[in-house]
Amino acid sequence: MRSRLFTIAGTLLLVAIALGSCHDDKTYADQKKDERKAVAAFIARDASIVSSDGDTLLHVGRINVITEEQFLAQDTVTSLERNEYVLFSNSGVYMQIVRRGAGERLLSGQSKRVIARYWEYNIMSDSLLTRNDVLYYSSSPDIIDISNSYGTFTASFNTDGGGGAMYRMYSSTEVPSGWLVPFSYIHIGRQLSADESIAKVRLIVPHSEGTVLARQSVYPCFYEITFQQVRE
Repeated sequence: MRSRLFTIAGTLLLVAIALGSCHDDKTYADQKKDERKAVAAFIARDASIVSSDGDTLLHVGRINVITEEQFLAQDTVTSLERNEYVLFSNSGVYMQIVRRGAGERLLSGQSKRVIARYWEYNIMSDSLLTRNDVLYYSSSPDIIDISNSYGTFTASFNTDGGGGAMYRMYSSTEVPSGWLVPFSYIHIGRQLSADESIAKVRLIVPHSEGTVLARQSVYPCFYEITFQQVRE
């Protein structure tokens, strides 16, 4: 399993080099234009996310984009039946709330330690980049230390025990800012009964709101993430 992780890390490096070489002849404006085209095509093409083993992780389907005004008018809910994703115009992040989750919202002045389980898919290269919803990371998931100050969320990956997949792959404690968008709308808690579930979201994150490597190489990613409060 460890050698497989090194292979993934090496693949990421090769992808970065390849993208960098492809971008040598393109301006930043050209790269952003390519990114917008890739996201638009992804939204329209009835996409499926497939693992390196050939397993389908998610049939994304054709996405129905709604505005923030629509999102607020329907009590900050995105319809799964209509496959709705809300577009936040300021950041360019698209979000679908699969489950709002057990517990309560993180209020101003509060801080929590949150377990994030996810997978990350590069829309430009049509490839799965990293994931921590596998047995290898069961004892070392990605843990986020997050705080809310008057509606502004700040967060970092906790590195105790060597950190999780995101920290190990990107050598950074920086949580992609796109990951913080859901915290204004979801609940952070633990599943305490059979009829409760932890928060789950799906995101399309442009390079400007993504990882260090995404910002450098200008590519957007699709994420599926669950958030669960660490047991106190």
